[in-house]
Order: sequence, then C-alpha cells, then structure tokens
Amino acid sequence: MKKILVLALGFVLAFSVVHAQTPSISKKTAGMHEYSGFFNFYWEAKTGKIWLRIDKLDQEFLYVSSLAAGLGSNDIGLDRSQLGRTRIVEFQRIGPKVLMVQPNYSFRANSEDPFERKAVEDAFAKSVIWGFSVAAEGQGEVLVDMTPFLMQDAHGVLDRMRRARQGNYRLDTSRSAVYLQNTKNFPKNSEFEALLTFAAADPGNLVRGVSPDPGAVSLRQHHAFIELPDAKYKPRLWEPRSNYSGRAGYMDFAVPVDQPLQKRFIGRHRLFKKDPSAEISDPVEPIVYYIDNAAPEPIRTALLEGASWWNQAFEAIGYRNAFQVKILPEGADPLDVRYNMVNWIHRSTRGWSYGGGVSDPRTGEIIKGHVALGSQRLRQDYLIASGLATEYTGDPDDTKAAVELALARIRKLSAHEIGHTL
Repeated sequence: MKKILVLALGFVLAFSVVHAQTPSISKKTAGMHEYSGFFNFYWEAKTGKIWLRIDKLDQEFLYVSSLAAGLGSNDIGLDRSQLGRTRIVEFQRIGPKVLMVQPNYSFRANSEDPFERKAVEDAFAKSVIWGFSVAAEGQGEVLVDMTPFLMQDAHGVLDRMRRARQGNYRLDTSRSAVYLQNTKNFPKNSEFEALLTFAAADPGNLVRGVSPDPGAVSLRQHHAFIELPDAKYKPRLWEPRSNYSGRAGYMDFAVPVDQPLQKRFIGRHRLFKKDPSAEISDPVEPIVYYIDNAAPEPIRTALLEGASWWNQAFEAIGYRNAFQVKILPEGADPLDVRYNMVNWIHRSTRGWSYGGGVSDPRTGEIIKGHVALGSQRLRQDYLIASGLATEYTGDPDDTKAAVELALARIRKLSAHEIGHTL
C-alpha cells in the first residue's frame, strides 16, 4: 500500500511540474506575427509554423476543406477551387490534449427531454478529426501547433490518384509548406492554406499530361474555420413538389410513431423582406453571386448577363433587387466563404460544369453558393457552330455568328449551374 501511495504522489507531482512548465500564450508567441479574426493565429517564420489560439472550446463551428490550386485533369477531377467536405466540429480539451470532434448530426432527437437527446447522441459514433497538444495556455484559452493539421491530405488527393490508377503517390512533407499568401483572417472565418507535394516513382499518363514533373505533383489545399449562422434562419422541410433534392437530412428519433423518422430540408439562402407587409420589397440583405475575375471578356459579360436572369424569379415571389451579380473584387479569394462564386475553371480537356456550395448541416441553409464552369465548353460550342456554318471564306466576319452562339450558350450555362446551387 505504501508503495502505491508513493507512486501516486510521484505521478501527481510530475503532472504538476509539467503543468507549471506550460508557458503563457503571450510568452510563447512573442516575436510572432499575429493574425486577428475568428480564431486568432500566429505565424512563426523561423520554423514555418502556424500556431492556433483556441478561445472557443466546446463551441461548434464549420470546417470546410477545399482545393485552391488544382491538377488540371478532367479525368482525375482535382480542380482549382474545388470544395471538399463541410463539417460541424468543436474543440474539446482533455488534459494536455485538444481534440477536434465532429458530432453526428445525421441522428438526432428533437426533444425537450435531455435524456432522450443523450440516448440518441450516445447511440451513434462521433468522429475525432484531429488531436493537438497544448503548447501554451491562459485564462481559458490554449495554443496549439496547427502546422501538422495543415500538412495532411484533407482533400483526398492520394485516394483520387489511386482510384484513377495514376501511381502510388505519397505526401512528401519535406517538399510541403504553409502557403502564407492565402492564409488570412476575418471576423467570421479563418482561412489557412498549404502547398502539398505528392511524390511517386510510377506516375500515370493522365498526370504526365498536365504536370511539369509527374513524379512531384504540388497542389494547394485550403482549410476554412467558419462561424455558424445564428438561429434566425427557419428551416423549410423538403417535400416532393419543392425541388429535385433536399440539401440536408437526418433521422429524428423523437417523432411520434405515426411519422417518418427521416427528415430533409430544402436548401436555400437566407432572405427576408425589408417591408414584410409590402407586395414587393427590397431584401434586408440581397443574395450576391460573384463572377470569377479570371474570366476574360466578352465571356465575363456573358456570365454576368446569364446569372442575372435569376433576379426575375425572385421578383416573381415579391422581392426587388434580391439577387445580384458582381465581378469578384480584386484581392478577394474565391474560396472565401463570404463570396457566392461562379468560378471559371481551366482543364487540359473539356470537362463538366457543376453547382453546389457550403451549407449548414443542421438546417440546410446555404452559406456559400459555389459554381464551377469548365472554360473549354465555350470552345466546343464555337467549333460546333463553325461546323454548321457555310463554307469557310477567310473573312473574319464569318466567325461572328459562331462566337455569338457560343456566348449565348455560356449565358444559359451560367444560369443553369447557379440554379443547382439555389
């Protein structure tokens, strides 16, 4: 018994010494460059590390991963500005560790009874996305090294390469680093980016066609921590006549036995009238979609015109100027959650276009509309129109009709893909 007590006392003393040696955040970050915003973080130039200051323990937020700079192969499908998963997560501290935990919103109990809610919560697995070690702390806040988190293949590039049979790639951290140019901070979202290099001794032909060195493919992966929307948005339940799909869904184990367990929401943007009593009113805040400033003229104007057609639909339900389209401001990032985007995407061959976005998994509220338009669609339409034209004469004016047809198709494509986000 005496031996057990001595060992226990030694453990307590050792823990106390380690705890006492944990420095303060201000001391640990002295000399680092601070980025203030949703989550404050620090850049340590001498080590190339990002240090994250966590002041919101046990508070949920959105985590979105994406691909900032892509591969350029339609067949493999790793495109610039390609969104990855949207997850609700929270930081939980357990002793010297901080875990990033993803709760399971697929199974719920919408009940006032805490025991009923807890029974469902404990019935289904959560996911621990990452584990951090506390490097410094003070006044309910902790500091962790975020760099290893940023160096992971969060977008699943390795799995995509494997499924496309393009070689046995591995992530080479010696040729990877934080990409500081797109690591930024804002009041409601913190943005991080890393340049990751994937190496292989047996690269496939598809990679060879788009990479300067197919044995070393360097892509940029982006991570966003985003404040969850407030509770003023009211979800609208999906039903068959509403649209072609539900934005989010879950099983509610608190419903009466004569009602279905499965619930789905209609995906939609938050929109309120300034004057609810008026037949036609301006919105409190309009829905604004931004056209990629990388799109050249006259394509840019065509994209603007086609996207703007959606305002007619909002006028029909009593809104004035509710849907607006603008060019992305200079210096803005297409992956920034504050901008609904129509992206102009280049690939080595013609590829598909698509519309999607970032939504709140709890309610189906669209936080960011995100459209990808393949740039070679325009050229394909032009070639089709040229092939249907009269015999070639060498006159430059002969191409005008084909160009106009191609631009008309781009207007429709812009409206079509935005429709998928809406």
